[in-house]
Amino acid sequence: MDYNNHQKPLLISCGILQPEIEALIARQEIEADVVFLNKYLHVDYQKLYRTLKASMLRHRQRNPVVIYGDMCLGFNGEMQTLMAECDVVKVDALNCIDCLLGGRGKLLEMDPDHRLFFLTPAFMAFSENLITGTKTENQQRFKMLKGIILIDSLGDMEQHLDRVEHFSEQTALPVLEHLKVGLTGLRAVIEKALERRHNDKVA
Repeated sequence: MDYNNHQKPLLISCGILQPEIEALIARQEIEADVVFLNKYLHVDYQKLYRTLKASMLRHRQRNPVVIYGDMCLGFNGEMQTLMAECDVVKVDALNCIDCLLGGRGKLLEMDPDHRLFFLTPAFMAFSENLITGTKTENQQRFKMLKGIILIDSLGDMEQHLDRVEHFSEQTALPVLEHLKVGLTGLRAVIEKALERRHNDKVA
């Protein structure tokens, strides 16, 4: 089916997933317009809340789908409350890593005790901000974790291995696994959300 710009579905996404979503669009695996919000909003729940809500209201006539996780505004259902308030469909995922894994809580299946540190190229800058102290201080900060899982969605993790090695050395966390997940999981999460959006409109 041919679309013009105003007939495509609209996604409002965390900028952390911009490389992957743009790759899916370039490969014509999904067809959508996208508004990317600044990935550094993640460090401030209130700023993220205000910015995300404003974007949803601004684009409400497009009936957007939101690409954020359940836990991105906190751990007490804050994101679900905002989605219900704005009557917007969101992907079924806990956070951005869960999106890449296929959503629906797959992250918790892999890490039920929250002892793994998941790292993507896009998360590298966030992670490096956590190791600005001495090596002893950095290792103390991560002492409750047992290791690092590399999540490679675009096949470019090798370009970042020096930074991964530095992070591993500073935190004393070994790299336990390098998962080449591709884009299949993210595409499925987005497609399911778009299907729910379509069904809600029809209903």
